[in-house]
Formats: sequence, C-alpha cells, structure tokens
Amino acid sequence: MKPLLQVRAIDKSYAGVQALRDAHLELFAGEVHALVGENGAGKSTLIKIITGAVEPDGGEIWLNGQRVAEISPRRAKELGIAAIYQQPALFPELSVAENIALGLESGGLLARVNWRARRQQAAALLARVGARILPDREAGALTMAEQQLVEIARAIGARSRILIMDEPTAALSEEETRHLFRVIGELRDAGVAVIYISHRLEELSAIADRVTVLRDGRTIGTYRMEELDRQQLIRLMVGRELSAVFPWRARKLGEPVLELCDFGSSTAGIENINLTVHAGEIVGLAGLVGAGRTELARAIFGLVPADRGELRLRGVPVRIGDPTQAIACGIAYLPEDRQRHGVIPEMAISANITLASLDALASPWGMDFRRERAIAAHYVQRLGIKTPSIYAPVQTLSGGNQQKVALGRWLATEPQVIILDEPTQGVDVGTKAEIHRLMIELAAQGAAILMISSEMPELLGMSDRIAVMREGTIVAQLAREEATQERVLALALGQ
Repeated sequence: MKPLLQVRAIDKSYAGVQALRDAHLELFAGEVHALVGENGAGKSTLIKIITGAVEPDGGEIWLNGQRVAEISPRRAKELGIAAIYQQPALFPELSVAENIALGLESGGLLARVNWRARRQQAAALLARVGARILPDREAGALTMAEQQLVEIARAIGARSRILIMDEPTAALSEEETRHLFRVIGELRDAGVAVIYISHRLEELSAIADRVTVLRDGRTIGTYRMEELDRQQLIRLMVGRELSAVFPWRARKLGEPVLELCDFGSSTAGIENINLTVHAGEIVGLAGLVGAGRTELARAIFGLVPADRGELRLRGVPVRIGDPTQAIACGIAYLPEDRQRHGVIPEMAISANITLASLDALASPWGMDFRRERAIAAHYVQRLGIKTPSIYAPVQTLSGGNQQKVALGRWLATEPQVIILDEPTQGVDVGTKAEIHRLMIELAAQGAAILMISSEMPELLGMSDRIAVMREGTIVAQLAREEATQERVLALALGQ
C-alpha cells in the first residue's frame, strides 16, 4: 500500500540550533501513528512543518505520491491536513456552530448566513463524534474534552484525511480519554490517518498501530507498536538505559510537619480532612476528577478560605489567609496549569525563578539584581534547565523546562512543605525521571511533600503513603506496600 504522507530528510534550525536533521515519517491511510520523543526532540517543529506553519530548511513532503512544492497553513487545510493541540483553538465567545462553520464556510463578507443549515450541519458533525453538545452553546463554557470533540467534528466536516493530535488526553479524565479513543478508532476505520503525540506512553499500546521515535531532531526508527514494550520505547527515546523512572527508596521519616485536623472549606467543597505529612515523606493524593484534590491544595495554600478545622505546622496551629502567608510559613504550591498559574511566559527565567522570593532580594537601594542572577543561575544548573540564557523568556522553553522553572521558583523559597499538583503532566519521560529524582532528593533533605497525580504508576511508584479522596474528603489511606492500582481505584469509585 502506498503511503498517504511521506516526510523525507527534513532539516530545520533556529539561530544556529539544529531542531531537525534528516527527519522522516511515513503515514498510511487508516492508521494511528504515534510520534514520541523527549521535549526538544523535534516533534513540535516537525508538526509545524507538516501543517505549513514553519518552512523547512531542506527536505521534501509527499502526499498521495505527489511532491508538495510549498505548504502553508491554508494549503495544508486544502490538502486535508488538520491539527488539534493540547489547548483547543476555539473562539470562546462564539457558539459551537459558529466555531465549526469558521473552518468550513468560505463565503465573503457580504454572504448571507443560513443559520438553520449551520446549526444542522454542526449537530450532524457532533453526532458523528458522539458529542452531546448543543450547537448554540458558547465554546468558552465547554470542558476541555468537549472542545476537543468540537475540533474533531470541524476536521471531519472539512474532510480532513490527516489528523494530528498533540497531547489530546493531558487534561482529560479516564472516561473522557476512553471516549476519545473510541472516536479515534472510528476515524481510523473510516480511513483517516492520525498522528498521535503523547508523553503518556502507557496509552500508545491501546491506540497506536505504529510509532516513530525522534531523538535530538533525528528519526531513530519506526516500529510496530506490538514490537516494543514500555522500557524499550523509553530507551529509544532517551538513548540510554533509564533504570529508574520512579527512583523511590526507603527513608527515615521525621516529625510531623503538616497536620490537617477536621480541615475543610465550604468554598472549595472539602470537609473533614484528616491528614499528616512527615518530614522526609511523600504522600500521594489520589482520586477521580472532581474528588477535591486540587481544591484541598488551594485551601492549604490560602487561595480559597479554610473555615473548618485546624492546620498545624510542626505542631503549631496556623491560619493561612492568602498565599503570602503560606509562603512565609514555608509552604510551596506548584499548580497543575503551569501556563496560567505556574509561570509568566513573557518574563525572563531569572524573574520567574525569583518571583516568590522578592522579599529576600529587597535592599534599601532597591532590588539586588546580582543576587537574583546568582539564584536563577543556581536553579538553572541544579534543575538542568536547557536555555541559552537566564534572561530568555520562559515561553521560548519546552514544556518540561517550563515546569522546571516553576519548580525552581518554589525551591528558591526553601519550603518545608511542598505541594505538587500533577508535577509531571505533559513532560517527556526523561524530564519526568529528573523531577522524580529531585522529589526524592528533597524528601531526603527533610521536606514534606504532598503530590497530586492522575497517573496511577506515578502514585504507586513515588508515594510512601497514598491518601484517596472522594466527594471532597479523604476516604482511606494506604501504606506503600498495601497500595495497588485496583485497590486505589476501587476506593476512589466508592466500591
């Protein structure tokens, strides 16, 4: 069978940095083709070239056996190539039907709109992807999963033959992920070719037919999915043996650092929380979406008011009214959404890292910029942040390096309690291992760590103890040796 898409010997460099070198990819109609690699391996650049957003320095793109001389976003759309990114590109103020129509209709400014036909078309396309969404709903009111389904519906309406999906499940629940996989399976059966990018390697065996591995801008190889196990795939991605993605080791625990006694917040919808985290301990917080895990973290950090029970730090009751007080008490909180709450993308790395430590940089003569540079340089080196300068804007970094900057900001405050909400979401396996190693190092130095994660292997692999939440409260706590995936999930489901 002839490939639908062939990408041959693609080269691309930015300011002397080689992003792609002799990269290649073959895609057949009716297949789901995974594209994997560490952050910075060249996945995003390759996708931008295929969709016409970036022009390559060399190489060729062939579609249906014909060379595509030049490609632009508009030309890619005409050729039937569509991309759906982790953050859907919908206009939030417009209705679902209007967003779908924007990708399909080509009338001029004076063209009359047949609103009834537009709604009917949207309803039919949404039904094809199994989305129970009213065409008149405002796009900004949809969940992340619903927005992705709208984009898939729009791509189907545009008769896209190649659909590129970049980290589509990063913000989805397990049930939403299963539904998305059903939709992808139906698209494959209809002859659509899907390029599927994900750092969640455990998903690939369930959805992908073949996988292409990129490393340092080069194509390492393409394999049938059943030919590789997870460890082999990791080895191909990082170019070395990765002996410990979860480098947990037994540690001697110290005194209680964080104690929650009948703790609750009516605003956050949590109540009767009883939990203790000791010095040197990593406590995993498990639960389904909506169980109250993030709400608990926000209440501890003072982002929402706690109005019930007691919070104690090293045995002393404290009342935290806002994040400033939390920081002063030695509490750090790395939020789930790094783009909105973790970093300020337009600001320099140095400013981001020291943002929570400004009091320490203040002097009678203003900011101590020399000390700021020293702190930033220290954490760039300690965390292995890949950047040409501490003054580079954070938005120029890969997702994994942005997460390291966000983590560095809190480490600079020298906290005694560290709350990590999905600390490795959306980062490659190499960066994930580095973050896990750092967590073990911090725990060994006496930090009390509360880790929220939706990845069961991460919870089981990194936690000394797992607390399971359901409906706004902790329903059980399991020691490491008694925690299994089945038991944690059963408790989260209330079984």
